[in-house]
Amino acid sequence: MSALHEFDLIFFGATGDLAQRKLLPALYYAFRDNGQPAGWRILGLARRALGRDEYLALLSDNCRQFIPADDLDGTTWDEFCTRIDYMPVDGTDPAGFAALKDWFAQCDGRVRVFYLSTAARLFGPICEGLSRQGLVTPLTRVVLEKPLGHDCPSSEAINAAVGAIFPERQIFRIDHYLGKEPVQNLLALRFGNSIFEPLWNRGSVRDVQITIAEQVGVEGRGEYYDPSGALRDMVQSHMLQLLCILAMEPPTSIDADAVRDEKLKVLRALRPISAANIKEKTVRGQYRAGAVDGKPVAGYLDEAGIPPGSHTETYVAIKAEVDNWRWSGVPFFLRTGKRLPERMAEIVINFRPVPHAILPASPAAGEPNRLIIRLQPDEGVKLFLLVKVPGEGMKVKPVALDLDFAETFHNRQWEAYERLLTEVIHGNLTLFMRRDELAAAWRWVDPILDGWRALDEPPKPYTAGTWGPAAASALILRDGLAWREEG
Repeated sequence: MSALHEFDLIFFGATGDLAQRKLLPALYYAFRDNGQPAGWRILGLARRALGRDEYLALLSDNCRQFIPADDLDGTTWDEFCTRIDYMPVDGTDPAGFAALKDWFAQCDGRVRVFYLSTAARLFGPICEGLSRQGLVTPLTRVVLEKPLGHDCPSSEAINAAVGAIFPERQIFRIDHYLGKEPVQNLLALRFGNSIFEPLWNRGSVRDVQITIAEQVGVEGRGEYYDPSGALRDMVQSHMLQLLCILAMEPPTSIDADAVRDEKLKVLRALRPISAANIKEKTVRGQYRAGAVDGKPVAGYLDEAGIPPGSHTETYVAIKAEVDNWRWSGVPFFLRTGKRLPERMAEIVINFRPVPHAILPASPAAGEPNRLIIRLQPDEGVKLFLLVKVPGEGMKVKPVALDLDFAETFHNRQWEAYERLLTEVIHGNLTLFMRRDELAAAWRWVDPILDGWRALDEPPKPYTAGTWGPAAASALILRDGLAWREEG
């Protein structure tokens, strides 16, 4: 966190999984790599009646599991813990925030970040409680974890409640995908290289595929996941953000509103999907018992916390279309699911074939050029070109120009939350969703949810460990295409 050595960071929900698995380990790395600055203060808030020493012991047991042993220096960890305090506070009872005022009493004039890692229904009451105690200053920032509501009206209600206390420039709606290194590289790839911009349009791009695949199931979070499902959990946030970065026009600068203005235009240009074309444009599925990595796993309906007969989707495939000059006629295929064969997130740009084939006919000769941007588990970029195979005759095959970030850059890759927390403290909003952007995403997703409800059909079953329902292959095959599923 360069050039910033004094701030207060306050976590609501500090005993929760996110804080201990992601947020505090990210802060440890930042503390270590910035020379262990003395001016950091971190305060954990949660309902559990713990003393400070008990909380630090909890962190030591839990956070250390998510920091590789080679990165964990005991002396640095102990010094980091001297910056951490804990206070039992119930987010449902803003009257209890009075004790916070005393904690801040001697440290006015500092950057103050409130990170709300709680249920979204508490965002408004927490912000009101902070305001009543006079804890909101021009240097205060509030971070909101997703999901922000379950549809557009509920999201707008949450945003209105928070917006009544905080101006938009002080609200950071976090989507951890926007903090990933390869997502940052999308901006560099598109707007820092002149060779791509002339090709980044309907004239050269045949189709775009965005895949986020998970091997895990609901992992004991059935009560949280079932009211949400894959469309709300993944498509409305992560996948639409990736689509926006891929499809947006060049912004005038990298400034926050310049970038977000262009993303908003993409969301507003998405062709609506409704009950009239819901079966043609979408597939939803739900995993059944199967095997992942050779190990048997239960079906979704047998998971803890899942109500009998639930129609919640664990898999979604969508054909999205951007109705503007640049992308008219280019399909954007989105798919995401749980209990798939591998953990993987990637973007595939398939370019159009050459206009006139002069090479001898062969399956390889008809392969399009393809750009693959890999987000996880390994991060990198591959550009597939056709080249001649050594030997007699003009036999060709696709060969990849392969940029592996880990091999190219030997310094440690930042975790997404490490970058995003840094950006919050610096007050940079570029990687965070604006209120109108979030509303536009929900306005596109809501009719899909309504269309599924109108159909009143169960999700299509797929066996755990496969690539989803057969209907997802049929969805893309209607355009004469296929999902990329090789490694």
